[in-house]
Amino acid sequence: MFLARSRSLFSLALLTGALVMGASLYLERVTGLEPCSLCIAQRFFLAGFCLVSLVAMLHGPGRIGRWIYGGLGLLLALAGAATAARQVLLQRVPAEQLMICQPDLQCLIRQVPPLEAFKLMFRATAECAQIQWTLFDLSIPEWSLLAFVGMSLLMIYQLVGPDSAAGGQK
Repeated sequence: MFLARSRSLFSLALLTGALVMGASLYLERVTGLEPCSLCIAQRFFLAGFCLVSLVAMLHGPGRIGRWIYGGLGLLLALAGAATAARQVLLQRVPAEQLMICQPDLQCLIRQVPPLEAFKLMFRATAECAQIQWTLFDLSIPEWSLLAFVGMSLLMIYQLVGPDSAAGGQK
């Protein structure tokens, strides 16, 4: 029972992440929306979350493995949520208080050390603050934040769910 529950929850996490990734790729490739550096960072965290969920689903871990995979998935989901929250906050800042532009992510990675590129990526740029698309009056970063919060909750349940107690697996 424990193994089936663990695999099914990681399968659900993978499905959730894949649907979010599919939606973001659809918005980029079909509708022509260009992702900003924060959007690319969110995709990076989402891809990591999906990879951890896939490996965990295929592995079918026991209690300790579930803690490891669940912890990694939770960290990636929380990092994605923080990135999305930063972008949501940028969308609330008046345009005159934002930087006009900065080099794209590939240029940053080539020209500055990785830690500095990471810091620059989170600076207040006008590109990341633009609201290009909405659904039910929520912007893409707001939808992304909701998705990452949901994925975080799924990983938290995986960590502290009913079978995580001592009697979960023998």
